[in-house]
Amino acid sequence: MNIQLRFFASVREALGTSQEAVVLPETVRTVGEVRAFLRERGGIWAEVLGEGRALRMAFNQQMTGPDTPIAEGGEVAFFPPVTGG
Repeated sequence: MNIQLRFFASVREALGTSQEAVVLPETVRTVGEVRAFLRERGGIWAEVLGEGRALRMAFNQQMTGPDTPIAEGGEVAFFPPVTGG
């Protein structure tokens, strides 16, 4: 499956990229599985996308949880939670 990845704010800064096209294996079917797949790259990817890290996710520009299914040609985005004052 081909999808687009987008990274925002401190996630983008840490990873050194704002977007990437990726081909996923057939076993990756949800937003949470995309996150886990990217963590397998190791290094900074494992650190920034770590399971215990507060991270917001979206699929096709809609806020989502890890169990949301993904689809061919979709867009998965990762960004830090926003706090206000």
